[in-house]
Amino acid sequence: MAGRYGLVSWLVMRFPVRFFPCLLAVLALAFGAGTRMEAQSSSSSTSTQTSSNAQTTESTPYIVVDPLAKVRYDNRWDLSLNAAYDHMKAGPNLLQGANLGGLDFEASMWLTKHWAVEATDRTYVGTSGAAPNDANSNGGPIKGPFVAEYFFAAGPEVLGPHNKHGAIIAHVMAGGVYGNFQHSLLGKPASVVGFYPNQFAPAIIMGGHFDLNRSEHLVFRISPDAVWTRYSINYPPFTTANDINFAISVGMEYKFTKIKRSLRKENWVSGW
Repeated sequence: MAGRYGLVSWLVMRFPVRFFPCLLAVLALAFGAGTRMEAQSSSSSTSTQTSSNAQTTESTPYIVVDPLAKVRYDNRWDLSLNAAYDHMKAGPNLLQGANLGGLDFEASMWLTKHWAVEATDRTYVGTSGAAPNDANSNGGPIKGPFVAEYFFAAGPEVLGPHNKHGAIIAHVMAGGVYGNFQHSLLGKPASVVGFYPNQFAPAIIMGGHFDLNRSEHLVFRISPDAVWTRYSINYPPFTTANDINFAISVGMEYKFTKIKRSLRKENWVSGW
């Protein structure tokens, strides 16, 4: 014990009392510096790993697929099937028009770079307003009788501005229409409701297509048209009426790309 107290006394006499707080401060600074160095080392390792991951991500190849890359305008044949709408009047003096719905089937055979022959087969059905009458079996009026039109026409078609995204196409087709106006008249003549009688009549369809390419073969198609018909009545005053009405159809076209419209392979390119 005496030796221990002697050592403490010697240290106290050898070093000033303020030396011990200084020693503690130095030890604290050394510990803090070590902690910071360890944190910096960990941060540097994390940053290096993140950079490595980013480089790996950047080096991963992305495959870009263009569904329109093979779009061409060199096919010989195409077909389209569309939901159709037609506005018409079932009689020469009716105030009410008829809004008919149906199907529009079209086919084209391309002959040259820009020209084709197009044919259409259209069916429109619906109901129409009728003139005042009391022709029903119970003495009441016939209301909203069924009417239908069946068109067949063909004519030239021309390819307008076009690229891989879409095209504008114009056409004029002439042919005929069968109008069925007496289906719901209970055997009464068409005159009782102011309708045309059932008949075949000439027709002309003028308009075109707005095409939006979806792939090499498939095209979304919108086809607005003006439809001219020339129906007549077989009762006084025995007139013939020229009607021009609006029609539109929306649907899909399919291109048969294996059969080309040109025998020259240098023409088989986009935009041809």
